[in-house]
Amino acid sequence: MEAFRAYIGTFGPFAPLMLTAIQTMQAFLPIIPSFFGFAAGSGLFGAFGGFLCNYIGISLGSIIAYYLARRFGIRFVKQIIPEKKYNAVVEWAASKKSYTIILFLSILLPLAPDCALCYFSGLINMPTKKYILIIMTAKPWCILLYSIFFSNVL
Repeated sequence: MEAFRAYIGTFGPFAPLMLTAIQTMQAFLPIIPSFFGFAAGSGLFGAFGGFLCNYIGISLGSIIAYYLARRFGIRFVKQIIPEKKYNAVVEWAASKKSYTIILFLSILLPLAPDCALCYFSGLINMPTKKYILIIMTAKPWCILLYSIFFSNVL
C-alpha cells in the first residue's frame, strides 16, 4: 500500500489525475484492490481530495464496465470475470425479485462484487439512466467512509 502511494506521488502535480485514471481502470479491469487507491488518495490529498479522485475514477470505470458489457456481451464479460464468480452473480441476481434494489445496496456497501455487478447490469440491459443514477448516488458513501478512515489512519 505504501509503495502504491509513493508511486502515485511520483507524478507530482499530475498525481490526482493518475490516481483517478488508475481507479477508473481498476473499476472495469480489477487488477488491484480499490482500497489501495483509497489509501493513496487520502494519504496524499486528504479525505476530500482523495474522495474526489476515487469517486470520479470508480464511478467512471463502473459506467465503462456497464457499456462494455452492453456492447460486447457475455463472452467478453466471461473473459474479465472468472467463470465461477460470473455464475455466482448470475445465479444470485436471477434469484432476486428486485435486482435494482439489490444493485443499489451492493454498490452502497463495502466489499460487494462491484465489478461483476456493473458488467452484469449491462448484460441484463438495465436502463442506462437508472444504472448511472444508482452509481452516482450509492457509490459516494462507501468511498467517503474509506477516505475519512484512511485520512485518519495514515
